[in-house]
Amino acid sequence: MSRAPTDTAPPACEEARRARQRRKAWQARIDRLTRELVTPEGAALHLRIGTFGERAGAFLIDFIIQWTIGIIIILAIAWGTARLGLSGWAIGGALIGVFVFFLRNFYFVWFEMGRRAATPGKRIVGLRVTARDGGELKAEAVLARNFMREIEVGLPLSFLFMAGDELNAWIGLFGFLWSGVFMFFPLLNRDRLRVGDLVAGTWVIHAPKTKLLKDITSARPPGGAAEGSFAFSPAQVEAYGIHELHVLEDVLRRSTPTVKGEVAARIRQKIGWQAQPGEKDLDFLEAYYGALRARLEQRMLFGERKEDKFDR
Repeated sequence: MSRAPTDTAPPACEEARRARQRRKAWQARIDRLTRELVTPEGAALHLRIGTFGERAGAFLIDFIIQWTIGIIIILAIAWGTARLGLSGWAIGGALIGVFVFFLRNFYFVWFEMGRRAATPGKRIVGLRVTARDGGELKAEAVLARNFMREIEVGLPLSFLFMAGDELNAWIGLFGFLWSGVFMFFPLLNRDRLRVGDLVAGTWVIHAPKTKLLKDITSARPPGGAAEGSFAFSPAQVEAYGIHELHVLEDVLRRSTPTVKGEVAARIRQKIGWQAQPGEKDLDFLEAYYGALRARLEQRMLFGERKEDKFDR
């Protein structure tokens, strides 16, 4: 007596199908957040922008850190004015007001102008600020994006603490709605940009901890240029970091001879290298790749990491 066929899939097959669907959904989400950026060296990079949730989480962490520091300093100022016998809050209140202003405005500026271009909150989440044109993140861009935060959030929210008469209640409501519009603005554009990012020409991207990949020169067939024929100075090798090493590796693996020539010309100009008669671009790039990699590995043995060319 035979069993009737059933449409029910075995549990193992069903679980495998669901796992494939989850992987596809995750990959589709990653693809939606991936952007192509062409660097000044001429190589195309694929970067993943930070999501609204990640940026909100980073901001919350920074907010907690920021105001933990703020409360400690405010209590210290209050204690100091009391110990000095200063009456009232005329001096202490003025000091606290100045401190709060600088804390609110320059906390983000200080960290984002550093070599990691990220506040502690962004570093914990794995994000960093970068220029949308692929160039160096300039100080004026950092200042612009963070001073815009004061207009987006700080100033309107201060309306909420005004006195409670009817006029000020309407002003407080306006400030609350104003802040809400700016708060959710990243959800209204595909690159998850704040208004400050639009003004400054920046975006926030994922910055996972960079690792050195496998040395491609070890797989180079014999007969290529000997690295010893290119004597790079320490300053020339220090011009780039791990990020540029990976870009150069991608150029060596995939790009056309024309692109290799353009990249070689940019590197020569950057490091001040004078091409020798008969010097081939590919030989130069491979030699510089090997020298740069060796230097980075040497630095990492001593616990030093040079993430990119802007890292000193």
